[in-house]
Amino acid sequence: MNQILQRPVLTIIGGGPGGYEAALVAAKAGAEVTVIESKGMGGSAVLTDVVPSKTLIATADSMRRVVKAPTLGVDLDGATPSANMREVDKRLLELASQQSADIRRGLERRGVTVVIGTGRMLSPTTVEVTPDEGEPYELESTAVLLAVGASPRELPSAQPDGERIFNWTQVYTLTDIPEHMIVVGSGVTGAEFASAYNLLGAKVTLVSSRDRVLPGEDPDAAAVLEEVFAQNGVNVLSQTRAESVERTEDGVRVTLSGGDVVEGSHCLLAVGGIPNTADLGLEAAGVTTTESGHIAVDGVSRTSVPTVYAAGDCTGVFPLASVAAMQGRTAVAHLMGDAVKPFQPHLVSSNIFTSPEIATVGITEAMVASGKYQADVIKLDLDTNPRAKMMNVTHGFVKIFSRKGSGTVIGGVVVAPRASELIFPISLAVVHKLHVDDLANTYTVYPSISGSISEAARRLHVHL
Repeated sequence: MNQILQRPVLTIIGGGPGGYEAALVAAKAGAEVTVIESKGMGGSAVLTDVVPSKTLIATADSMRRVVKAPTLGVDLDGATPSANMREVDKRLLELASQQSADIRRGLERRGVTVVIGTGRMLSPTTVEVTPDEGEPYELESTAVLLAVGASPRELPSAQPDGERIFNWTQVYTLTDIPEHMIVVGSGVTGAEFASAYNLLGAKVTLVSSRDRVLPGEDPDAAAVLEEVFAQNGVNVLSQTRAESVERTEDGVRVTLSGGDVVEGSHCLLAVGGIPNTADLGLEAAGVTTTESGHIAVDGVSRTSVPTVYAAGDCTGVFPLASVAAMQGRTAVAHLMGDAVKPFQPHLVSSNIFTSPEIATVGITEAMVASGKYQADVIKLDLDTNPRAKMMNVTHGFVKIFSRKGSGTVIGGVVVAPRASELIFPISLAVVHKLHVDDLANTYTVYPSISGSISEAARRLHVHL
């Protein structure tokens, strides 16, 4: 019998979503599992990235609803809402810490050994463990899963100091709302923080090297966000780069590629991430990396070495916690000889937590325009949706892509409050190859924003 099917020993380096999800599944399947994590369980996703940033955004969204309350007939007696950054940051850091502790307890209940420290590969099956407390030791395993994540990219001419110049892991030490936050980078992270700090009451300038915000996303969705930014006073400087960021006596000075200078109180750098693959012993193990330093993996999360798997941001597939978790679970399924489907990027649903949120799944507008897919497309603005009117939702839409000729749902976009929740029925349709009529003929609550999903599907009905 194959040894892997008896009682495999799995060592996981990295306790983020890719690592801890894999550990839970492997332990349940009977493997002996050790997780090595340097920051605390949950990794940077829980402690310094996803959980704290989305908690900050939730506070900002509460501000949005309070500010708009008078339009719904709510009398605030002339009071101006404000955010207490000390309390906001205290709450989000406490939530991150609690979530980390919950994850550790869940792992230990399943029999997983948790080591706070670092791991380094010595061979395809041997890991050198350096715990924070105690002496280093070697751990021999049937297989190793690398889930070490990524860190914020830094510019040589713009070094974060955690006081005035921040990367996205450092902004939770602010004690006051920034007077003027300059956000460098108009991708997902930059757009989310620009949206949040704007709603919290800061003056915001967003520096974008491209011609629009969210250059890699649905163009209609990006246009809606730009319109909201303009209405809310976010100053978007497009087609320019930040050449340098430096401290001034009481703020920051950002020098742009054209020679212009923007001064503000604080600067947040959101210019991408780099994989945490240095000093991991990849060469000793024979694991292949890409030119960018990411770990190359196949559809079942296996590296160039059969006993070594990788998951999460260190693979460069998609920088999403949900993808990391799926890669980790897929790796364990493959290791344990369980049924496994190779990773399919077009099935991934994702969300941008701006206000409004932008959720997507499946094929994109660019794929249709390039001729890669033949699709019928319908876009319904939410200004005709009765629930949206009741909620005073003035920006947003539902868009569905169906395969031309067959009517199979192959993609969708939702721009709305809680779009992250609303995209789920479209994701189900894409994953399970449902017909637009399946969506159209499913009851929705009236009134509801999800009613626009059903209505869009009805308009894509093909008359036979």
